[in-house]
Amino acid sequence: MGIRTTWSMLLVWAGLCASAMATEVVTVAAEDDWAPYSAMRADRSGPEGLAPALVKAAFKTQDVDVRFEVVPFSRCLHYAEKGRVVGCFDTTRTRVNKDRFYWHPTPLFREELAIFGRADAPVRELTQKDLEGQTVGVTIGYTYPTDFMQNPRIFKLSATSDGNLVKMLVARRVNYILLNTMPGYYRIKSEPALKGQIKRLGAIRMDSFWVSFSRTHPDGKRMSEVFEKGLQAIKANGDYDRMMRAFKQELQP
Repeated sequence: MGIRTTWSMLLVWAGLCASAMATEVVTVAAEDDWAPYSAMRADRSGPEGLAPALVKAAFKTQDVDVRFEVVPFSRCLHYAEKGRVVGCFDTTRTRVNKDRFYWHPTPLFREELAIFGRADAPVRELTQKDLEGQTVGVTIGYTYPTDFMQNPRIFKLSATSDGNLVKMLVARRVNYILLNTMPGYYRIKSEPALKGQIKRLGAIRMDSFWVSFSRTHPDGKRMSEVFEKGLQAIKANGDYDRMMRAFKQELQP
């Protein structure tokens, strides 16, 4: 079964998670370039990935239908802040943005910020401390731990995208790169040229991701509460765990 087939099945699954007909429609912005969590479909018909499937399934249990506006992540946040959409995903909660949005208590999912290296590197579980004295690649515009960014003993080189970050590693321009684990596995599995070239060597931390609900949209606060109820519903009925297992089994190397 291919990765895109699995995504299609997850979205179908999400639509079947509740039997009641949706009675309300909301518009949520989805980021367009973070596969396999959320990305624009090749035919540009909408988003694909785990996150839109989970969002759709959770809202469906509360008789709410979702229309997705798929945009770059910076625009996704901007639309939510300005109230053009009721919410945006996938957002990490930080000191900078915690008061800009309404946050449902339960994260949508958690994802590891991992250390990737070349396949010929010794196999051991690296930590942030092991990166001191090394050259590490990071992606411009992404959020990294403050203590990592401010550590002068870790030499950082920036890339404009995760794809370019991987190329830097393979070309030996850096010793390691920071990449979220499942997106890293997705790249390895979907790009044949990377097979046998890179691997996960350790981790920096686990991050939680949310739908950030608008404080300026008239339904922002209410929908954050509705969504939390929906998320709890798919956790209680087992749909959340089934969708997560299918997602991880498809991508695990």
